[in-house]
Amino acid sequence: MSVAVAEPVLEPLLPVLTPWLRTRRWYGDAGGPLDGIRPVVVSVVHDDAPVLVHAVLRTRHRNGAEQLYQLFLGLCPELPERLAGAAIAIVPEGRWQGWTVYEATEDPALMGVLLRSLAAREPRGGPRLEPTSPHPLPVGLVPRLLTADQSNSAVVYGDRLLFKIYRRPEPGPHLEVEALRALTERHCTRTPALHGTLYTDAPGGEGLVLGLFEEFLPVEADGWETAVRQVGDCVEGTGTTVPATGGFTVRARALGQAVAEVHTVLADAFPRTRVTPGEAAEEARLMNRRLSLAVDEVPALDRYRSRVSALYDDYARHAGRGCPVFAQRVHGDLHLGQALPTADGWRLIDFEGEPERSAAERAAPQHVLRDVAGMLRSFDYAARAGLAAVRRSVEPAPGLRLRHIRRADAWMVRNRRAFIAGYAEAGGADPWCHPVPMRAFEADKAVYEAVYEARHRPDWLSIPLGAVHRLAAVRG
Repeated sequence: MSVAVAEPVLEPLLPVLTPWLRTRRWYGDAGGPLDGIRPVVVSVVHDDAPVLVHAVLRTRHRNGAEQLYQLFLGLCPELPERLAGAAIAIVPEGRWQGWTVYEATEDPALMGVLLRSLAAREPRGGPRLEPTSPHPLPVGLVPRLLTADQSNSAVVYGDRLLFKIYRRPEPGPHLEVEALRALTERHCTRTPALHGTLYTDAPGGEGLVLGLFEEFLPVEADGWETAVRQVGDCVEGTGTTVPATGGFTVRARALGQAVAEVHTVLADAFPRTRVTPGEAAEEARLMNRRLSLAVDEVPALDRYRSRVSALYDDYARHAGRGCPVFAQRVHGDLHLGQALPTADGWRLIDFEGEPERSAAERAAPQHVLRDVAGMLRSFDYAARAGLAAVRRSVEPAPGLRLRHIRRADAWMVRNRRAFIAGYAEAGGADPWCHPVPMRAFEADKAVYEAVYEARHRPDWLSIPLGAVHRLAAVRG
């Protein structure tokens, strides 16, 4: 039974949770050094060993920034060997003194307890499920934690249900929940069906969207992994269909069609507005502002500042001359990793928007070509990642190395073109007919990527810098 607790059961755990929290993939350190942490929501979902505790913590940083984090914690007197990797620490004091506290999402037993509790709609105070499907949740399926490196966590139940946990929860309405609900109600076949949304009614956390349950889409590999593998075949000349060039273009065209179909449904479900010249000028100003901040963090961008800024200004002038520009709800963070090649065709997932953007930025209507630009950038990344994988397996001779680079470049160009062709064929705005906004949006995305890579993956920084170099050389 889920019970909100007034007693300070979590306070004794904070000294051991704080250093652990900083090691999580989903921990954001943009606020600078940590100045404090306190519980906002605490509930005991299951009070018998192993205990399941749900919590939302608020961190405070020295620069005044605050952030919410959601935890599912298990506690038991003696941790089984199979869960040794989930251990956080020994509880130093309090009602569970001497017990082991651990990451509960790695414990199938506790994740099963959670699902049964939610399905039974037990008394309020802890997490609460708001169903969107008339069908009951399949509580008898075996849960397992997905191990993909993500900014959220996901638990799969059997091969039917996916529980997505928002590690940094936000007050509703939530972008992804809104989008998936609308897409599900309109029977969109290009996205997973939404089964329910997780909230909390606990004092202090009212209105927080904690996660969602959606249709699980089992695939051997996502679009990113599939594309990178195809690049390797292309570079090495081992592709079974077209050995020297690779055979991903049919899939790339189909992916473009799928994205256009999703955009069409979103345009029907949410307001679509024409961007005024003033709004376009403000968007260009914000892009220039992001560029200036990026240059401060990535000095290598400075040599391109004036030419990239000119691309943004071209976009504002383009709209000011009466060229129609429309904004609507879009995916917001579209790349190959957000596309799954299922037996029924491509399906798009994760409609939260770019994790580094503010909630206000992610909620604002955008041009559909921003999604297109994101996918085009992803083809560039896949080509470079596939090339790097080949080089790690065997160091080619100088002449062969150049051939490999040319093949990777050719793969990127062909598949970008195939994606654009598929998008236009399915009724999307033909990117070839909108070169000015396309260049501006792709440059803005590459600048964003440069900052991300500088912070998290410096070895990959050359990829977005190469794109900025290419885009800065093209105008008119």
